[in-house]
Amino acid sequence: MDSGLPNENPSETALAAPSPTGRFDADCAAFGAYWRTATSLRERLAPKAKRSDAEKRAAAAIDEAARRARLAFLDAHLDTLYRKLTGDLGRYVRLEQLIFDAAALVPGLVPDRDAWAREMALKQADKEGIEVDQGLFVARLMACEALAFHLCHAMMLPLPHSQARLDELARTGRVGLGRASVERRGAASIVTMQNPDALNAEDESTVAPLETAVDLALLDPTTKICVLRGGPVPHPKYAGRRVFGAGINLTHLYWGKVSYLFYLVRDLGLVNKMYRGLARADEPPGDIGDTVEKLWIAAVEEFAIGGHCQLLLVMDHILAARGAYLTLPARKEGIIPGMANLRLPRFVGDRLARQAIMSERRFECDSPEGRLICDEIVAPGKMDAALARVCHGLTNSGVVNAAANRRAFRAGQEPLSAMCRYLAVYAREQAHCHTSPALVANLERFWNAASRTPKS
Repeated sequence: MDSGLPNENPSETALAAPSPTGRFDADCAAFGAYWRTATSLRERLAPKAKRSDAEKRAAAAIDEAARRARLAFLDAHLDTLYRKLTGDLGRYVRLEQLIFDAAALVPGLVPDRDAWAREMALKQADKEGIEVDQGLFVARLMACEALAFHLCHAMMLPLPHSQARLDELARTGRVGLGRASVERRGAASIVTMQNPDALNAEDESTVAPLETAVDLALLDPTTKICVLRGGPVPHPKYAGRRVFGAGINLTHLYWGKVSYLFYLVRDLGLVNKMYRGLARADEPPGDIGDTVEKLWIAAVEEFAIGGHCQLLLVMDHILAARGAYLTLPARKEGIIPGMANLRLPRFVGDRLARQAIMSERRFECDSPEGRLICDEIVAPGKMDAALARVCHGLTNSGVVNAAANRRAFRAGQEPLSAMCRYLAVYAREQAHCHTSPALVANLERFWNAASRTPKS
């Protein structure tokens, strides 16, 4: 197919990038025109799956040149851009909105909603990889501490609809949210993860419900601690038993139903709220601000794989059923396991953490290595009783200093600045992993994903 490109390396001719002038409006116009040209050139190529070798080289050259220009623009104007998007830091805008607001303000810098929606309609193997541009934006943002703190603050505020469901929780003691629920049981808020047909795996349908449940658990003024556990599953192997969770939904990932933003929204939202609590709008961002915090207890039944193992790394107390196990199969999935690279070494040391993440080492909960993560091993069928005992013991002895002690641990182990530095690397690298052909190959090889069909 004749693509009409001037040669196999269009970046050297048609894609000569402008240089930043330091004037925001002028650079928006110049770079916007440049990115439109880049997009037009790529659209003249055959669809990704049908490209010749020459067209593949041309597409790579176009993308590389356009991304160098995006980084140049961000390096010159990130502060101005973020302040425009947030009213000079006067508004808190969540990442999933911020990224598309940036696309509207500076066309071509990141995919707009229409381009992103077209990409999300494709199988993972057929995507152009435009979500990498989102990763570059977030990586530069997280590397700027003042702006990163402001974004973290936005992501730690309660969701608007969480506040709306608080009255329901007060009236009924339980709120069902589809893929998650929260129930008041004595002094404890019980948060249950519920994706039963997929062994409670995480995907786009689980993030918002679980974050809402976390909000409600923390906001409930009548409870003192929170419990996280998985719901029962119908899989014949587990006969209706509870499963903590199978990690990311690999079938959805293979078929292109998991977006790149899934990873970041999950970690900056619901996971960070468990670890750092809910922010208050009138408090300064960062470690010095007051937060709404409670102790978190996890009940691990059967297994905690991938993302569900990551959740354990922000828990204050972990009960694990005898026979349960933990894994972080990042190598087989082809992605970075969230914040585990930052947090797991604190539990098991660097060597074991590398073995778990890079060599698929499995931790039996009832083993010396597993007990570095889990606090107590529970006999089969005794989890409910063990949870009741631990909850009673923690609340009966008083938890008045729980939030203070959690903050003190974080100050030494993972201050917000350390998390943001990690995310500056993670955002970029995860974007490349998520859009890599190796991801698709791994899913086909280890998950037999091509023969599986998403159930929802």
